[in-house]
Amino acid sequence: MLGYRPPGTGGSPLTDTSPQRPQTRIQRRNTEAILDAALEVFSAQGFRGATLDQIAQAAGLSKPNLLYYFPSKEAIHVELLSGLMDIWLAPLRALDPEGNPKAEIMGYMRRKLEMSREMPRESRLFANEVLQGAPRFIDGIEGDLKALVDEKAGVIRTWVEAGKLAPVDPYHLIFSIWALTQHYADFDVQVRAILGPGHDPFAEAGNFLDMLFERLLAP
Repeated sequence: MLGYRPPGTGGSPLTDTSPQRPQTRIQRRNTEAILDAALEVFSAQGFRGATLDQIAQAAGLSKPNLLYYFPSKEAIHVELLSGLMDIWLAPLRALDPEGNPKAEIMGYMRRKLEMSREMPRESRLFANEVLQGAPRFIDGIEGDLKALVDEKAGVIRTWVEAGKLAPVDPYHLIFSIWALTQHYADFDVQVRAILGPGHDPFAEAGNFLDMLFERLLAP
């Protein structure tokens, strides 16, 4: 967590460094309710448009009760982004240097597309933060995310140099996978409006992206 202190543990949420007691069942439930409500509000309204009153109402709590758990709107937002980063990096971490190169990259693309299907609010939360210049999370992007992308780009470059993949730029390959999968979460309304009823955008996207990357990556 961010260093906030649940009610009943004593001390200032931001300045007291004494060990925190484990949360009670009710405190855990309220914390989860706040984070889930905040995810809904932030993904719909963005950071600037969201308010603590909106989050408290969505969580079924009073604003003073919410502030026992988190000292500010920013604290909730950073907590969500911190948790999201671990989830967001997991598919790329799974890229195996010892695996079949094309199969590994295709698997990564499919995992990212499935994540867009299953976690559209999380995708929009991260997109909104980046569109604002990542003022509350630039350290995470320049730290863990950049380090992992550098590592996996090196793996892809080794595969390219060994003739196992087409001569693609590894960074822009990763960027293209992000763009072509997260689009279906971030622009869901537009995609569904254009396709019309009777379409499964993610299933259709999966078929198209399979074909696209099969051809792109073939040495």
